[in-house]
Amino acid sequence: MKTIEESVLTAMDCTDSEILPYLPYILQDFWKIGSDPDVMIDLIKKHLSNINNSKVLDLGCGKGVVSINIAKQMNCECYGIDAIPEFISFSSSKADEYGVGNLCKFEVGDIREKIRTLGEYDVIILGAIGQVFGNYFETLNLLNNILKEGGIIIIDDGYIEDESTFKHEQVFSKSELKNQISEAGMQLIDEVNASEDKNVAANYDTEYNNLLRRCQELSVKYPDKAEIFISYCNQQKNEYENMKTEITCSTMVVKRKE
Repeated sequence: MKTIEESVLTAMDCTDSEILPYLPYILQDFWKIGSDPDVMIDLIKKHLSNINNSKVLDLGCGKGVVSINIAKQMNCECYGIDAIPEFISFSSSKADEYGVGNLCKFEVGDIREKIRTLGEYDVIILGAIGQVFGNYFETLNLLNNILKEGGIIIIDDGYIEDESTFKHEQVFSKSELKNQISEAGMQLIDEVNASEDKNVAANYDTEYNNLLRRCQELSVKYPDKAEIFISYCNQQKNEYENMKTEITCSTMVVKRKE
């Protein structure tokens, strides 16, 4: 099993562990990290039959934007777990700011360990965290143990269209993704692609420019580590370009086969 540091690096699309202590600074301009809470809320309303008193599990919750907005708009009890303490501290403060501190619980932890001790949830969210639990078959088999009857799993991730010749070691083709979901006894019932948002490319550019600016600031402050920050920016630039042109970024709804 990967270390928690390796899992965080994978989720953040980077490879050098020396960048980890600096991620809170680099990502200070972001509240939304990858996942769009409004899209997820719309999908929950559409596909969860009983929203009242629903329990939501947000695995790899980042800065809590999804859980906090779900709690605010839907009055759901949300539990978010993330490995970066600064993100959890931010999430807790933000939940209080939004008046949902009583509905949101945020905790620092390794989601691979925490999941062994959890009860059942109506909604389980994997928001742009990559293959922390393994591939889709392994992940869904694991999550099936804590998914309530009639519950849904929402996955924010990317895939490669079947007709594409592009290859990425961490991204499946759509047909392979669907096969793994089916083999796990689940079905893909809905999805919203980021390309449906006409501003998505401009948003990616803004996000990258924010990353670049913060890395440049760190390079000035820590010139002996400038190469680490430059390398991180180059990796992120490549990932953003892939998301613009090669990878379909999608928010997917999965549930047990009927």
